[in-house]
Amino acid sequence: MTDLATLRRGRQAFEQRAWAESYQQLHAADRDAPLDADDLERLAIAAYLVGRDEECDAFTVRAHQAFLERGDREGAARAAFWLGFALMGRGAVAPASGWFARASRLLDDGQIDCVVRGYLLIPAAIGCIVKGDPSASHATFSEAADIARRFADRDLASLACHGRGRALIRLGRVAEGVALLDEAMVSVIAGEVTPLVAGDVYCSVLEGCQETFDLRRAYEWTASLAQWCASQPDLVRYRGECLLYRAEVLQLRGRWTDAARDAQGACELLISRRSAGAAFYRRGEIHRLRGEASKAEEAYTRAHERGRKPQPGLSLLRLAEGQIDAAAASIRSVLLDTQARIGRARLLPAAVEILLAADDVAAARAATAELSEIARAFGAPLLAAASAHVTGAVLLAEGDIERASTSLRQACETWRALEMPYDEARTCLLLATVCEQRGDQDGRRLEIETARRIFAELGAESCLARIAEHSARASDQRIGSLSERETQVLRLLAAGKTNRAIADELFISEKTVARHVSNILDKLGVSSRTGATAWAFQHNLI
Repeated sequence: MTDLATLRRGRQAFEQRAWAESYQQLHAADRDAPLDADDLERLAIAAYLVGRDEECDAFTVRAHQAFLERGDREGAARAAFWLGFALMGRGAVAPASGWFARASRLLDDGQIDCVVRGYLLIPAAIGCIVKGDPSASHATFSEAADIARRFADRDLASLACHGRGRALIRLGRVAEGVALLDEAMVSVIAGEVTPLVAGDVYCSVLEGCQETFDLRRAYEWTASLAQWCASQPDLVRYRGECLLYRAEVLQLRGRWTDAARDAQGACELLISRRSAGAAFYRRGEIHRLRGEASKAEEAYTRAHERGRKPQPGLSLLRLAEGQIDAAAASIRSVLLDTQARIGRARLLPAAVEILLAADDVAAARAATAELSEIARAFGAPLLAAASAHVTGAVLLAEGDIERASTSLRQACETWRALEMPYDEARTCLLLATVCEQRGDQDGRRLEIETARRIFAELGAESCLARIAEHSARASDQRIGSLSERETQVLRLLAAGKTNRAIADELFISEKTVARHVSNILDKLGVSSRTGATAWAFQHNLI
């Protein structure tokens, strides 16, 4: 006979969401004597949430059979649906389809009108999205929502609500779609849905935030998901996804050390799953930003092995390595293969940077125009900032300094409001070029110092090295532009000598000294003798 005390402990742990304890106790009770259908369902759910996929499948099959043996067709259909849903999530499409078909046949043969029919609409609605038919997907999710209301089933209502939101986003009705995502999350946060549904809705809503480039919502819902996972210490399922989403947000917010830790954790937890490719790509991005080229390349390779294209990161890595032709070829190739607006929006900012480096201003201008159009359609601040940045970069390359300045300052303000320091620093460097073109050396210095400070705080060593290299090259060019006599005058000027004293020492007229001083100020881009003196000290001419 079943040990009733063990069984009760297993049920109690299940209600308390102590998944490992529930799994252990229910499994022990099942070894003592086979569990009934309801307890097998509980055991299957506990196994799923602690990451035991194969055992979950086996227990769900047994629950399905136990429901059939007691004549409960609805229970058997429900078990068949959840088994198919789990298999579909792991990419096992054929067996999943078989279990969905069995669930439908059980209900049809028994002429049963129940809520499970609404659940069976969910995979069909998802399939419409995958096939590129968001309109049909929205209609199917809406039908599921009607069934959820009729049977007062909160799990199905939440799945249908967020599914309608995702479909509306694909239809270009972003504001309506996002509102439905928020509505679905309210049910999750209020604890109105079961953990199985809560985890799936969390992950799907965060994918929706990525699709709409809504950094603020992504940050808020990621924090909420982290709290939800932390409230269930035994939870293995969804923890890897949580770390993955959080790693991206932390990276954008400039917390690279924390982002690297979470990305590594996601790689370890998702190692055998499709989302592992995204985790390795995130690791590659963090290594690239830190200037760790070999580690970045290794991570991008592992991402590619798991089905995640390593772009635009790999192209930007090639650009940083000075392989401009290779970077341009790879980014052009992936753009040709990417049709969806969301995917192209992720590629276009990098494409503009690379194409400008390759002196293909016309192609960069076209990519900028496309990104601007997408940004207007989505209305997301992150896309607006990216669009303003690349627009300013192209205008700068075309010599339109005034319009470039306006666009870049707009980008800088938005990056700052979004708390995205790395992108803010990159825009500051372009603004430094604007200032240089205008002859505003103080403005140039301030922008470069802002960028240098941010890069130092982030640990962006490669960016700091590029700034130092550029400054040294600019200094060499300026020193080289001074004639031998002008260099002599600059040294004496920096030593504090007047024009008359310089004239006496060099045996030239005071008028000639004045002309040399004027030329020096122009060539160095400074406005006073004090500025020239400071420049001479900074560049070791004294």
